[in-house]
Amino acid sequence: MSRLAPAGDEGDPVDAVPYDLIELLFFAYRDFTGDPDDVLAEYDFGRAHHRVLHFVERNPGIMVTDLLAILRITKQSLGRVLKQLVDAGIIEQREGPHDRRQRLLYTTDQGRALADDLARLQQNRLERALIGLPDGADKVVRRFLLQVIDPEARDDIIELIRSSYDLKD
Repeated sequence: MSRLAPAGDEGDPVDAVPYDLIELLFFAYRDFTGDPDDVLAEYDFGRAHHRVLHFVERNPGIMVTDLLAILRITKQSLGRVLKQLVDAGIIEQREGPHDRRQRLLYTTDQGRALADDLARLQQNRLERALIGLPDGADKVVRRFLLQVIDPEARDDIIELIRSSYDLKD
Protein backbone atom coordinates (compact mmCIF):
# COMPACT_ATOMS: atom_id res chain seq x y z
CA MET A 1 0.00 0.00 0.00
CA SER A 2 1.37 3.43 -0.86
CA ARG A 3 1.88 6.18 1.67
CA LEU A 4 -1.47 7.90 2.13
CA ALA A 5 -0.30 10.87 4.19
CA PRO A 6 0.90 13.98 2.38
CA ALA A 7 4.65 14.25 2.08
CA GLY A 8 6.31 16.86 4.23
CA ASP A 9 9.79 17.92 5.17
CA GLU A 10 11.17 16.78 8.50
CA GLY A 11 9.72 19.05 11.15
CA ASP A 12 6.90 20.17 8.86
CA PRO A 13 3.68 20.70 10.93
CA VAL A 14 1.87 18.17 8.72
CA ASP A 15 4.08 15.47 10.29
CA ALA A 16 2.58 16.30 13.69
CA VAL A 17 -0.88 15.20 12.52
CA PRO A 18 -1.44 11.60 13.59
CA TYR A 19 -2.33 10.40 10.09
CA ASP A 20 -1.73 6.81 11.10
CA LEU A 21 -4.39 7.05 13.84
CA ILE A 22 -6.80 8.84 11.52
CA GLU A 23 -6.35 6.20 8.88
CA LEU A 24 -6.50 3.33 11.35
CA LEU A 25 -9.85 4.67 12.58
CA PHE A 26 -11.12 4.88 8.98
CA PHE A 27 -10.03 1.32 8.21
CA ALA A 28 -11.23 -0.06 11.54
CA TYR A 29 -14.64 1.55 10.98
CA ARG A 30 -14.74 0.20 7.42
CA ASP A 31 -14.17 -3.37 8.57
CA PHE A 32 -16.23 -3.07 11.76
CA THR A 33 -19.26 -1.97 9.74
CA GLY A 34 -18.39 -4.15 6.76
CA ASP A 35 -19.22 -7.40 8.55
CA PRO A 36 -22.87 -6.37 9.08
CA ASP A 37 -23.06 -4.73 5.63
CA ASP A 38 -23.18 -8.14 3.96
CA VAL A 39 -26.12 -9.25 6.11
CA LEU A 40 -27.91 -5.91 5.67
CA ALA A 41 -27.55 -6.15 1.89
CA GLU A 42 -29.76 -9.24 1.95
CA TYR A 43 -32.57 -6.93 3.14
CA ASP A 44 -31.59 -4.06 0.83
CA PHE A 45 -30.61 -2.13 3.96
CA GLY A 46 -27.55 -0.02 4.60
CA ARG A 47 -25.65 1.46 7.51
CA ALA A 48 -28.36 3.99 8.32
CA HIS A 49 -30.78 1.09 8.83
CA HIS A 50 -28.21 -0.62 11.05
CA ARG A 51 -27.80 2.44 13.27
CA VAL A 52 -31.55 2.89 13.67
CA LEU A 53 -32.07 -0.81 14.37
CA HIS A 54 -29.22 -0.88 16.88
CA PHE A 55 -30.49 2.02 18.97
CA VAL A 56 -34.12 0.94 18.85
CA GLU A 57 -33.14 -2.56 19.96
CA ARG A 58 -30.97 -1.19 22.78
CA ASN A 59 -33.64 1.33 23.86
CA PRO A 60 -37.11 -0.26 23.50
CA GLY A 61 -39.82 2.38 23.41
CA ILE A 62 -37.44 5.13 22.32
CA MET A 63 -39.16 8.25 21.05
CA VAL A 64 -38.47 9.34 17.49
CA THR A 65 -37.21 12.70 18.78
CA ASP A 66 -34.66 10.98 21.03
CA LEU A 67 -33.47 8.79 18.16
CA LEU A 68 -33.01 11.90 16.01
CA ALA A 69 -30.83 13.43 18.72
CA ILE A 70 -28.70 10.29 19.08
CA LEU A 71 -28.13 9.84 15.36
CA ARG A 72 -27.87 13.55 14.54
CA ILE A 73 -29.80 13.14 11.32
CA THR A 74 -32.77 14.97 9.85
CA LYS A 75 -36.34 13.93 10.44
CA GLN A 76 -36.64 13.33 6.70
CA SER A 77 -33.65 10.96 6.64
CA LEU A 78 -34.92 9.03 9.63
CA GLY A 79 -38.43 8.91 8.16
CA ARG A 80 -37.24 7.20 4.98
CA VAL A 81 -35.16 4.59 6.82
CA LEU A 82 -37.78 4.02 9.49
CA LYS A 83 -40.51 3.46 6.89
CA GLN A 84 -38.40 0.75 5.24
CA LEU A 85 -37.74 -0.94 8.58
CA VAL A 86 -41.42 -0.80 9.54
CA ASP A 87 -42.54 -2.06 6.12
CA ALA A 88 -40.08 -4.98 6.42
CA GLY A 89 -41.49 -5.94 9.83
CA ILE A 90 -38.22 -5.12 11.64
CA ILE A 91 -39.46 -2.20 13.75
CA GLU A 92 -42.91 -1.27 14.94
CA GLN A 93 -44.27 2.10 16.01
CA ARG A 94 -46.68 2.47 18.89
CA GLU A 95 -48.57 5.41 20.26
CA GLY A 96 -47.40 6.88 23.54
CA PRO A 97 -49.44 5.85 26.57
CA HIS A 98 -50.39 9.45 27.44
CA ASP A 99 -50.02 11.22 24.10
CA ARG A 100 -51.28 9.47 20.97
CA ARG A 101 -49.15 11.77 18.79
CA GLN A 102 -46.01 10.40 20.39
CA ARG A 103 -44.34 7.62 18.37
CA LEU A 104 -42.47 5.00 20.36
CA LEU A 105 -40.25 2.53 18.52
CA TYR A 106 -39.73 -1.15 19.26
CA THR A 107 -38.07 -4.00 17.42
CA THR A 108 -40.21 -6.94 16.38
CA ASP A 109 -39.08 -10.52 16.97
CA GLN A 110 -37.53 -10.46 13.50
CA GLY A 111 -35.86 -7.12 14.30
CA ARG A 112 -34.42 -8.43 17.56
CA ALA A 113 -32.99 -11.47 15.77
CA LEU A 114 -31.40 -9.29 13.08
CA ALA A 115 -30.00 -6.84 15.64
CA ASP A 116 -28.53 -9.75 17.62
CA ASP A 117 -26.94 -11.25 14.48
CA LEU A 118 -25.35 -7.91 13.56
CA ALA A 119 -24.11 -7.28 17.10
CA ARG A 120 -22.63 -10.78 17.26
CA LEU A 121 -20.58 -10.10 14.12
CA GLN A 122 -19.20 -6.92 15.65
CA GLN A 123 -18.65 -8.57 19.03
CA ASN A 124 -16.59 -11.30 17.35
CA ARG A 125 -14.43 -8.69 15.60
CA LEU A 126 -13.83 -6.84 18.87
CA GLU A 127 -12.98 -10.05 20.70
CA ARG A 128 -10.44 -10.96 18.00
CA ALA A 129 -8.94 -7.48 18.26
CA LEU A 130 -8.51 -7.73 22.04
CA ILE A 131 -6.93 -11.19 22.02
CA GLY A 132 -3.25 -10.94 22.82
CA LEU A 133 -3.43 -7.42 24.20
CA PRO A 134 -2.40 -6.88 27.83
CA ASP A 135 -4.95 -7.35 30.59
CA GLY A 136 -7.05 -4.21 30.96
CA ALA A 137 -6.55 -3.15 27.34
CA ASP A 138 -10.31 -3.12 26.81
CA LYS A 139 -10.60 -0.41 29.47
CA VAL A 140 -7.93 1.67 27.70
CA VAL A 141 -9.76 1.25 24.39
CA ARG A 142 -13.05 2.33 25.99
CA ARG A 143 -11.38 5.38 27.51
CA PHE A 144 -9.73 6.28 24.19
CA LEU A 145 -13.01 6.04 22.27
CA LEU A 146 -14.77 8.12 24.91
CA GLN A 147 -12.06 10.77 24.61
CA VAL A 148 -12.68 10.97 20.84
CA ILE A 149 -16.30 11.99 21.56
CA ASP A 150 -17.06 15.69 22.07
CA PRO A 151 -16.66 16.48 25.80
CA GLU A 152 -20.12 18.00 26.14
CA ALA A 153 -21.73 14.79 24.84
CA ARG A 154 -19.80 12.27 26.94
CA ASP A 155 -22.06 12.13 30.01
CA ASP A 156 -25.18 11.63 27.88
CA ILE A 157 -23.45 8.91 25.88
CA ILE A 158 -22.20 7.15 29.02
CA GLU A 159 -25.77 7.10 30.30
CA LEU A 160 -27.14 5.94 26.94
CA ILE A 161 -24.80 3.00 26.43
CA ARG A 162 -25.26 1.62 29.95
CA SER A 163 -21.80 0.09 30.03
CA SER A 164 -21.02 -2.41 32.74
CA TYR A 165 -17.68 -0.60 33.08
CA ASP A 166 -17.05 2.70 34.82
CA LEU A 167 -16.16 4.91 31.86
CA LYS A 168 -15.54 8.01 33.92
CA ASP A 169 -12.30 6.70 35.44
